[in-house]
Amino acid sequence: MRKLLRRTSAIAVKETRELVRDPIYLGLSFVIPMIMIVLFGFGLSLDVKNLPLVFADHDRSPYSRDYIDSYVHSEYFSLVGVETDPPTLERWLRSGRARVIIDIPPDFGRRIASRQPASVGVTVDGSFPTRAGVINAYVAAVNGLYNQRLLRLALGGDNVILPVQMDLSVWYNPSLESKNTIVPGLLVLILMLFPAILGALLIARETESGTIFNFYASPVRRIEIILGKLLPYLAVALLDYLLIYAISRLVFEVRFVGSFVILSLGAVLYSVCTIGVGLLISILSRSQLTAMLTTFLVTVTPAFNYSGFLTPVAAMDPLGQFISRLIPATHFMTVVRGSYLKGLGVDFYWPSLAAIAVYAAVAYGLALLLLRKRIG
Repeated sequence: MRKLLRRTSAIAVKETRELVRDPIYLGLSFVIPMIMIVLFGFGLSLDVKNLPLVFADHDRSPYSRDYIDSYVHSEYFSLVGVETDPPTLERWLRSGRARVIIDIPPDFGRRIASRQPASVGVTVDGSFPTRAGVINAYVAAVNGLYNQRLLRLALGGDNVILPVQMDLSVWYNPSLESKNTIVPGLLVLILMLFPAILGALLIARETESGTIFNFYASPVRRIEIILGKLLPYLAVALLDYLLIYAISRLVFEVRFVGSFVILSLGAVLYSVCTIGVGLLISILSRSQLTAMLTTFLVTVTPAFNYSGFLTPVAAMDPLGQFISRLIPATHFMTVVRGSYLKGLGVDFYWPSLAAIAVYAAVAYGLALLLLRKRIG
């Protein structure tokens, strides 16, 4: 046991010195992750507000102006202008100056005054399908509120009780701000990418420089090599985790109602797992460039597309759901978002934590097996 600790600590000290001396490694370890969380945290938002809206008001009546006001007073739309020239409207929509055009017909006010149904034309920019769907829902909601107001006036004023009313409540993210899901999701992606990339350089760097032969000739065992190389980068990953957590709470003011202990336990297991994935790729690679590119392809692409970062896993097709279960990012995403937003107990998270632990055991088991073939 003493020899194991002494040899492991010696390798760990060597890796720490190389990490501290190399500015590229320090950049990969701390600077780039912090830049990513800030840039994506502020730049990647699913909130749809202040949508540029233009009206083609062919009626010019008090009714049409009241209808326009119902959109202007909504936080979801920003009135660009009122224009009736079709080429101008098309140019605004094509250039992106407007995202939605609402065409009010000439008989709009007359039909409402005579209690007849009136139709308005809605043209939405479909260049961004998800946003277009949200725009359709917002337009329908504002139009529905306007219809309710007309109905109350027609039936005798504000004292009229409508047949069905909705008492809406939103759990876990009452403000419906996307930062409360995006920023915790970025924690998962960053801890998937950078610890894995650093792990992918560990053996590949020794192979490329030729210093791997020092390990070949030394009495160290493969478990000591893996542990010695793991520990410094695990410390780096956990420091990144603490910094990202602090930024999420202090800079972005993300809602957090769960257990910091459970979240930290998940971060430790997840970091061990992702470093193990990178280490396994490093053993299989002959150069650092190959190891980095392979790691990026194997970690970020599946994590971004299948972990539930932007699209819920339940909304994916059967193949996507199957792939999602095979990547550790999906299980850690459950722990992270649950800890931030829901605050559930450990009995809810243990299947996800166990899945991450199994994934890590498989990665290190394969690494030990393949490292034996190269060194033993």
